[in-house]
Amino acid sequence: MSGAEAKRVFLVVVDESDEMPVALYYASRRAMSTGGRVAMLRVIPKEESHGLASVEALMREEARREAEALLERLASTVTDVTGVLPVIHLREGIMSEELIELLDDDPTISILVLAAGTGPEGPGPLIAYLSGKGMGKLRIPVTIVPGGLTHAQIDLIS
Repeated sequence: MSGAEAKRVFLVVVDESDEMPVALYYASRRAMSTGGRVAMLRVIPKEESHGLASVEALMREEARREAEALLERLASTVTDVTGVLPVIHLREGIMSEELIELLDDDPTISILVLAAGTGPEGPGPLIAYLSGKGMGKLRIPVTIVPGGLTHAQIDLIS
């Protein structure tokens, strides 16, 4: 393999959960220490049909603008840690389906990094899906980071 082919790409699913920044920081630190790169996936849920195409288009555009702003802000955070801009994927649909499709479409992604929720509701719906019926659809390993880790704790293990 050439150097470009051998680079690890750490994919982080970006959402508004409290634990997501932990996964992003962990992936950034791992990418930095291994010469790899971070990729981020943001999935915008499809809006329910309200009957008015113009209203749906406005809602879709607003969701896209918010997602782009979030990705831009997080890209800056990744670049601060790694020195390299992350790869950004923005899709619309159902999270689990879009994730599996992206992994099938992009052979450069080598590791999926997720952070587990720390609350009583459990690790999160995506982790629950992937550890159950979604496991057979994966072609890469999944790293699940405890969502309560601090940057200092991550620095020690990465």
